[in-house]
Formats: sequence, structure tokens, C-alpha cells
Amino acid sequence: MNKKGSIVIKIGGSLLFTKDKKINSKRISDFCEIIKNKPKFDALIIICGGGLIAREYINSIRSLKGNEALCDIIGIEVSRLNSTLIITSFGELAYPQVPKSIEELSIATLFKKIIIMGGLQPGQSTTSVALEVAEYTGAKELILLTNVDGIYDKDPKKHKDAKLFPNISYEELQEITLKSTDEKQAAAGEYRIFDAVSLQILKRSHINVLVMSGSDIGNFKEYWNGNPKFIGTTVSYKGKSN
Repeated sequence: MNKKGSIVIKIGGSLLFTKDKKINSKRISDFCEIIKNKPKFDALIIICGGGLIAREYINSIRSLKGNEALCDIIGIEVSRLNSTLIITSFGELAYPQVPKSIEELSIATLFKKIIIMGGLQPGQSTTSVALEVAEYTGAKELILLTNVDGIYDKDPKKHKDAKLFPNISYEELQEITLKSTDEKQAAAGEYRIFDAVSLQILKRSHINVLVMSGSDIGNFKEYWNGNPKFIGTTVSYKGKSN
């Protein structure tokens, strides 16, 4: 990556924690150092997901007979708490507060700092938030850091023969997403990489999206430093799988 502009990065909340649910301070620090060492952007906004800890709260609320709206609200609060971890790691380079709305985001952009935020409203995934923020700020690129290497034709955690797409169009992505849709897709804590809302924002905005693993932070470093030999999926208006 060698061009400046507005960039949005969405990092899955689970990437901020170890498998035993402890804060992964090293990965957080490594992620921030990669960005600080090569600040190739005019503006950077990072969206944090809720991840493992959010799902722990959500599962407990459900067991206590709480409704899905409350589960969504808790997930948003956890995503904002996760955001403070990255704000702390960036130090004075980061805007010190977590914007809770597009209006607050618009004010934060005036300070020319790295902005970190979580969810915005119930019923909306943080991927949808990232796409909405990218659209609002005029970003030409959105990077989605997940716990898989990119977009596959089927769930790679369940199917060893799953095929990774290096490039894919919006239409192909929609077809894959609709095939995997079930009644849990809109439930709190159950969002996929893309859902119906995020697909609609993607199609209207024509944003280029790169989906790659955040578990292997070295792969993200290769991309950020401009090495074309990285593993991931580029989602674009005219992209074609191969």
C-alpha cells in the first residue's frame, strides 16, 4: 500500500484476546507499531468488534432471559471498551475518546488524530459500521482483519476443502453470503464477516475491501509495508474470483 488517503480498518474483537479470554497486549501493541512505523494515510479510523468477551456477556444475558436488543447494547459497550485498549496503545497519536455516533466522528476528524470506535446502534454489525464510516469519510479502502485468511466459498473452520478467493466481486460475495444465511445471522454476537446490511452499503458505496487474517499480524504487516505477496481477498465492484 503506497498511496495516501482516508483508510478504515475493522479489527475483530476476538483478535484482541487470547483463546483463554485474556487481553492479548502483544498483538495490540504489534498492530499499533506496524501502523506507527509506516503512517501511509491522511486519515485513519479503526473500528473494533466485540469478540469473545461480548459473546460471554451476550450468552449470560440470554440465560437470564434478557432480550436481543439488550444483547446488542451490551455488545456495543464491549466493542467501545475494546476500542480503549487500542487508544491506549497509540497514546497521543489517537483521539482520546470513542465516538458513539457519526456526528461525534465528524467532530473527531477535525483533530487529525487516529480515531478508534466500536458499534453505533443495535442491530448493526461492526462491519456495517466500518462500511458506513468508510462511505461517510470518503475512504477508498477498507481493511477487515478477521480470524480467517479471507473470503472462502464455504466455512474454512468446518470444511478442509474450502477455497479462498484472492479476488471477488460484490455480486459473487452476495451470492456466497446468501447461501450461508440462516436465522442466527442477525442475532447479537452472531454477525458474519458480511451480512445483508453491510452488503447493501458495500454495493452503493463502491468501496474496495480487503479481507485478511489479523491472527497472523505478520501478513497484515507485509500488506501495510507494500509487499504484494500477502494472503487475503480483495472485494471490488469488478473483481472476479479465480
